[in-house]
Amino acid sequence: MMIRRLASLITLVVVLTVAGCSSGPSVDDQFVALATNYLDRMLELNPEWATNLGDHRFDSEISDLSETGFQARVEFNRAYLDSLAQIDPGKLGQANRIDYEILKDGCERAIFMITEVKEYKWNPTMYNPGDGIYNILARDFAPLPERLESVKSRLLKIPHMLEAARTNLDNPTPIMTQTAIRQNPGVINLVMDGLQPYLDQAPEMRDDFAIARSRAIAALDHFGRWLESDLLPRSNGNFRLGSELWEKKLQYALSSDLTSAEILASAESDLIATREQMYEIALPLYRDYFGGHTDDETPGKDAVIRRVLSRLADDHPTNETIVPQAREGLKEITEFVLKNDIVDVPDDPVEIIVMPEHQRGFAIGYCDSPGPLEENGTTFYAISPTPKDWTAERAETFFREYNDYMLLNLTIHEAMPGHYLQIAHANKFEASTPLRAIFSSGTFVEGWATYAEQLMVELGYGGPELHLQQLKMRLRLIINSIIDQKIHTAGMTEGEAMEMMMVDGFQEEGEAAGKWIRAQLSSTQLSTYYVGNMEINGLRRAYEKKTGGKFDLKKFHNEVLSFGSPAPRYVAELMDLN
Repeated sequence: MMIRRLASLITLVVVLTVAGCSSGPSVDDQFVALATNYLDRMLELNPEWATNLGDHRFDSEISDLSETGFQARVEFNRAYLDSLAQIDPGKLGQANRIDYEILKDGCERAIFMITEVKEYKWNPTMYNPGDGIYNILARDFAPLPERLESVKSRLLKIPHMLEAARTNLDNPTPIMTQTAIRQNPGVINLVMDGLQPYLDQAPEMRDDFAIARSRAIAALDHFGRWLESDLLPRSNGNFRLGSELWEKKLQYALSSDLTSAEILASAESDLIATREQMYEIALPLYRDYFGGHTDDETPGKDAVIRRVLSRLADDHPTNETIVPQAREGLKEITEFVLKNDIVDVPDDPVEIIVMPEHQRGFAIGYCDSPGPLEENGTTFYAISPTPKDWTAERAETFFREYNDYMLLNLTIHEAMPGHYLQIAHANKFEASTPLRAIFSSGTFVEGWATYAEQLMVELGYGGPELHLQQLKMRLRLIINSIIDQKIHTAGMTEGEAMEMMMVDGFQEEGEAAGKWIRAQLSSTQLSTYYVGNMEINGLRRAYEKKTGGKFDLKKFHNEVLSFGSPAPRYVAELMDLN
């Protein structure tokens, strides 16, 4: 009954909005009113997402993750699809027509994820409440007492969220439950210890928080025991999405005209070409490091590449040095970008931090930029230390993978001129609606970051050592797209995936093992890197052809970054490159 009332109310609001404008305002005005109404209601339904985006009206609320709450989202998006169907996109201006497609795609994807993928039934990590707490504490968008009141309200609602998890979850895959088990202590530590420094700054609120903290910790502790004793023994689900669901999800993830067959064929061809290029870079380094000047004195191509990479891996950080080393690298990289004047560099602050414990277990690092609706805020470039349960030998292979040169490449990708710079540009984008900022394209975002890696070595940064590591990273994104497809649609085994990563991709065992876990935890996201890289490079080739001898690299970069974060195919249209 609640779902029906919600759907009816939404439909009424939307129809009145559109119909009320039909006699006067333009079709563009009607669409803007519809999109604005949608975003307002969507953020109310997803308060943690709203917080992350920088809309703090719902910071004291928590998402309804019950079955009823998910069905309400389905009806909500269906209602807006019905209303979008009443608008002729052909009568919209170019920018609004693109935003129309983005909104339509967003509504359809939300319905697909709930009704067909049904991740809320088999992914316990969806119920991790850590980000909803952490994102309020991490940025000074409001006075601390005001933020703490919101945190307290969310803490009191954690038991309800975890009860929904126990009701919804049915036969997850083992790796999903194991990851949730590993993350849960991090959430408990966030509530127990991570919150304390903030309460120390507002001692008058400590007593007021006692009940909220104790209830949240008790609920999380109970949830952790339930995960281990109840859910894990019956976690026998298949992590492979299957061809039909994977293909459909891929379309939503990429928003690209490329087919999966085209992506696979291109990746397999690029795998061979990139390995050849690596040999060309590695051979002079091999001779410098190990002597020898004729082909008779050198081993086969793979052996040359592997031996040089092994030598470079000898220079690597540790858990204690990786963050300060990344800070020094970021400073040096930023100076290079400014000196070469390749793109407008924002002055927004960026801070390198140790990845919060509740977020570990998925990737080595990430860029956490302030949301597009946040007026002010710091970008966090987070780096994860190795898990505490790893052996010394496995941790060693991990840091050999993320050696001094690869760490520089990671910093380029995550910070400068990669994610941090791109998102800072995107957050300055203004349009009639913030749709492009909210529904940002992973293909564009990851495509730009991987393009930034190759751009830096193209301009000579880091010498052949960094160039070789960048090509190794390129192998990684190529292999990511191959294993993403083959794992979820063709039954690729762990052994086959590990062999491709370690033999064809020259990856250390620790990195390959982590990627196998990531491939089980996610689907289609690993393909965004390679496809995005192809499409951003395609934009540059088209722009160079269009401008001929007048090609200006900085102008190209600034223009590509000026439209927010839509899929590359929309950027091509906006730049008249089709």
